[in-house]
Amino acid sequence: MKELHKYLQSHHASEIHPAEIAKILKNLDDKDFSQAIRLVPKHLVGDVALALPDRYFDDVVENMSVDELSHAVSELESDDQLEFMQELEDVDKHVASKVFNTLDAEDKKEIAELKKYDEDEAGAYMQLEVFTAHEDELVQNVIKRFAHLRKENELENIQNLFIVDKNNKLLYTVGLDDLLIFDFSKMLRENIEASEDSFEPKKATDTENIKEVVRYFKEYDLSVMPIVNDAGILLGRITSDDIYDIINEHATEQMYNLAGVDDEAEEDEDVLKAAKKRATWLGINLVTAIAASLVIGLFESTINSMVALAVLMPIVASMGGNAGTQSLTVVVRQLALGEISHADAFRTIKKEVLISLLNGFLFALVIGIIAWAWFHIPLLGVVIGLSMLINLFMAGFFGAMIPLLLKVLGIDPAIGSTVILTTITDVVGFFSFLALAKYILF
Repeated sequence: MKELHKYLQSHHASEIHPAEIAKILKNLDDKDFSQAIRLVPKHLVGDVALALPDRYFDDVVENMSVDELSHAVSELESDDQLEFMQELEDVDKHVASKVFNTLDAEDKKEIAELKKYDEDEAGAYMQLEVFTAHEDELVQNVIKRFAHLRKENELENIQNLFIVDKNNKLLYTVGLDDLLIFDFSKMLRENIEASEDSFEPKKATDTENIKEVVRYFKEYDLSVMPIVNDAGILLGRITSDDIYDIINEHATEQMYNLAGVDDEAEEDEDVLKAAKKRATWLGINLVTAIAASLVIGLFESTINSMVALAVLMPIVASMGGNAGTQSLTVVVRQLALGEISHADAFRTIKKEVLISLLNGFLFALVIGIIAWAWFHIPLLGVVIGLSMLINLFMAGFFGAMIPLLLKVLGIDPAIGSTVILTTITDVVGFFSFLALAKYILF
């Protein structure tokens, strides 16, 4: 708590950043956190709460009155207001209702407007605060108005001026740096028509999938994107900081899904909830493990005849599983980044199969020599070498094929991919090794 005191005292109010406060608060125990959160400047409480991991939100709510929470919400931009209220509802719906009722009419209207969108729609992530002007306005008047709004803190993080017609239909997007080199004595329309640059806006509709908006930001290197409805009416904007959060959340979700873990459950402090989610995937994994064991059971007499088979058997399955996971991870990530199209699927599969085959030949030779030298049975080296080659080939093929197939079916490629792949590499690895041993060695 002393560190927070020191930080607040050593920085001017305008230099205090919510992320820095959040970093300090995360290092405190529950008792100190309860005291420290009350030291946070009231206008920053909402930003600090959103900068903290979700598990801290309960503590913030417990240490704030309804009026304090209401003030925290009112200080936020519209998209952050929605996020704060949604998290508050998850913690305590009764308190959330009280807080909502104490907000002013404008804030209530904006939150309700954003809340109508599904979580995968661009409208759910937009800020309703935008800086607009009409095409027949004089540039000098626009700049004076912007300066006034900025001084009154009614606008934040503005990089672009959105030019609209009398019906609020978006016509142009002009960067503030371009606006400063316009002829101040002329109308915006005159400057745009005289310029050689294009001010046609890169925009998205409010019902468009947020993943497409993320792709636009990457493709066009945008810092902000206007959001319009189907009629082209300007509704709001999405800024790059929101896009970074979305990318981070999606990457985290994929990483958890690949491990068979639910991202929402893991961020929750409820141990039982997280355990149940994990148990579901562990249960599926148990079934697949039994399937692999049944394959081993088919060759019980073969294994009993040569102990060396039991010693070497896990190597084939393990190498196949790791090789498959490499292919799977690469393809899932490339799909998430939009780097693989439907027409590109065959090239992707071909590449992963070739890589796996090259490694298959290499490690087949290595393990073949090791097995021969270890057990002094030349044909045993041939058996495990061939099995290694077969399993790594299948690992590369299915490691690329599974996520591509799930994508075609409209399923997140990360969900269940690892379990399916592990089952295939285990079954193929055990079966190929034991079957080859049975027909070559006996």
